[in-house]
Parts: sequence; structure tokens; C-alpha cells
Amino acid sequence: MSRPVTLFTGQWADLPFETLCQKAKAFGYDGLELACWGDHFEVAKADEAYCRKKRETLDKYGLKVYAISNHLVGQAVCDRIDKRHKGIVPDYVWGDGDPEGVHQRAAREMISTAEAAKRLGVDQVNGFTGSSIWHLLYSFPAVPADMIDEGYADFAKRWTPILDKYHELGIHFGLEVHPTEIAFDIASTRRALKAINNHPNFGFNYDPSHLGYQIVDYVGFLQEFANKIFHVHMKDVWWSDVPVEAGIFGGHTEFGVRGRYWDFRSLGHGRINFEEIIRELNRIGYKGPLSVEWEDSGMDREFGAKEACAFVKKVDFPSSNIAFDAAFEKK
Repeated sequence: MSRPVTLFTGQWADLPFETLCQKAKAFGYDGLELACWGDHFEVAKADEAYCRKKRETLDKYGLKVYAISNHLVGQAVCDRIDKRHKGIVPDYVWGDGDPEGVHQRAAREMISTAEAAKRLGVDQVNGFTGSSIWHLLYSFPAVPADMIDEGYADFAKRWTPILDKYHELGIHFGLEVHPTEIAFDIASTRRALKAINNHPNFGFNYDPSHLGYQIVDYVGFLQEFANKIFHVHMKDVWWSDVPVEAGIFGGHTEFGVRGRYWDFRSLGHGRINFEEIIRELNRIGYKGPLSVEWEDSGMDREFGAKEACAFVKKVDFPSSNIAFDAAFEKK
């Protein structure tokens, strides 16, 4: 049986929830991964009645939900808070904007997200962690090792109590390994896991696009962290083979402009080898949803979302339960 194909609603938050349900069904999706912004899933409102109504709307269109995602608030748990965060977190999380207050309210909201997920009937929350040391990525002036140590200690201090509550609730948190997070490649992911003593409820919302343009082994990531792949995003990315104007750091340019080294592309229009990803997911026994996170500045999103759904259903295939040459053996 093929894995369910879902649509992550984060890039569609301008559309009312039911409108998006109608469209996702017409595009061919099996379900939605609900973002905790717009009116798709509002944590502060998510009592039993609210969750029941969401389920009824999904059922009306024959859609399932396997995960909710709260990337925006999760980012504020560890980040160096500035005016950018005011634009992405709810007003009650921002409060007076005092950084430590924002950190603490964001942490409480991430726990509330897990409680809301349980009421909705899902056991997976995806998101970001933020990072107090991302700004130290390029080592000039030279970065003393203890400053990096302090960043991972801060991550552990802030996230371990959240994850302990997730454990009590039976909910898993999947970090989308991504630049600006405490884990953004294989090396930093190892260090993040060590910092929280390999917490059983902390794993990954695997997204190859954020690894591919960094030239990180995105299939090797699946191999190394096989038992921590809690959820999978299907997203493509293109990168250049020739010198460009704006390199891997983006040159302070916008997505979609000429001269960039990399850009997100609709599925099948970039350079990610999805067949190798599917083969590795089969090897590690991943049976969860394949969730399309659609991003492409150069394509109409409704055209792209429909095409992407068909692409995932075509590229996915079940693993074999026999060796292909077993039929040659004498009985």
C-alpha cells in the first residue's frame, strides 16, 4: 500500500480552511498537514469542540490529518528575538516583546500545541527550534568553542522540559532540519541529539530540499537517523553548476530572482533524487505520510500543487517482501 500524500498548509494560510480542503481534494491529496497559523489550526482555540469541527470538515472532503505543524512559534523558543518575530508569532506569545518573556511564552505554546494535537487525535507535531548561535555560523571573528557549547546547552535547557511533556502526552516532535535551526546538517544534527540525550520524543520532519542545496548527503541523513524520521516533507530545490552572483548564503536577494545559486522548485523541477529517497524510506521502514510542502516562486501554486501530488504518487512505491532472485532457487 502506498503512503498517504498530504499537503502542508503553511503556504496556503491566506485561504480559509474549508476552501483549502475543497482544493486539496480536487488536487488529489489524501489529507492535510495542518499549519498552526491562519485559520487552519489555532492552538488557542483548539478545545474538544474545535477539534471535532475540524475533523468533520476534513471528513466532509474525504481527507485525513496525520500531523500539525507550529514552525513559527517553535522558532521563538531559542532564537535571538528581534522585530522579525513579532510578525510571525501570535500577539499573546509576543506580549511586550521582552526576549526572555517571548522565549518562555513560546515554550508554553509548544506544549499547548502538543495538548491540542492530542485532542485532534494526532501524535505528530512538526516545527522549528530556533537557535541562539546561528549568527555565529561563519567563524570570523573566531568563535570560541565554549560559545557553541553554550548554544547547545541553551537548546537543551529550553526544549527538554517541552519534550518531557510531549513524552507524557504520547506526542512526537519533528524538527525540520533547516538553516537557522539548532540542527541544519548531519554534523549539527548529531550534536543536537547529544545535547538532549537522544530524547525519545525528539526526531525529524525530514525535508531533503534544505540539505540538497547545502551539498549535504540527504540520503545519508535517512541512513544515519533512521529511527528518528517521524515525518517526511516532499520538497524540491535547484542549485547551479556554474558560478553565480549570489552564492549559497543568498546574497540578501529574494527567492525567484536571477543570479541565485539555489531556489526552491516544485516537485520534479529541481535536483533532488526522489527515487533514492523512496528506496531509503523503504529500507528504514517509514510508512507515514509524504507531505508536499509546495514552494516555487516561478510557478502558479494551484497548478504546482496538483502536479506535485501526481508526482509523489508516481514516484512512491512499496518495498519488496521477497528477494527478486528467490524464484531461481530449487524447492
